Amino acid sequence: QVGQRVAPGAALMTVVPLDQVWVEANFKEGQLRKMRIGQPVKMVADLYGSSVTYHGTVAGLDAGTGSAFALLPAQNATGNWIKVVQRVPVRITLDPEDLKQHPLRVGLSMDVEVDVGKDDGAPLTQAARKEPAWTTRAFEPAHNEVDAMIAKIIAANVAS
Repeated sequence: QVGQRVAPGAALMTVVPLDQVWVEANFKEGQLRKMRIGQPVKMVADLYGSSVTYHGTVAGLDAGTGSAFALLPAQNATGNWIKVVQRVPVRITLDPEDLKQHPLRVGLSMDVEVDVGKDDGAPLTQAARKEPAWTTRAFEPAHNEVDAMIAKIIAANVAS
């Protein structure tokens, strides 16, 4: 906020690469039964309306439901045992070409339709990350200099 004091170590901003955004679609628990990783998805952003359709694929589940992360989770000590259907966040990757043509911003609303007809993919719970989520090359020049210095020191010690 304007005028707010900044403490050492406090985050002042977050860098979000807009070419790597994803959709987090909240589905009811029962809707997840037939969902598999890799299933095709069609999406429509409220920003552009029905004239623009985004394409993507189901990537897996996100961390959990909103109630699991609530500051004060709901307690049911009254004996009122009514089952409340939870919504589970499903991560959907977007086609990069669609993003180039029609850029999105973080926090927008979308309508999502998953084609559950293709059922040869792994279950949602088995999604595994193959690469780091974020990387930076900001420190590579410094690392290169340090690596060169280390090699020089080792070479000098081996020679003597």
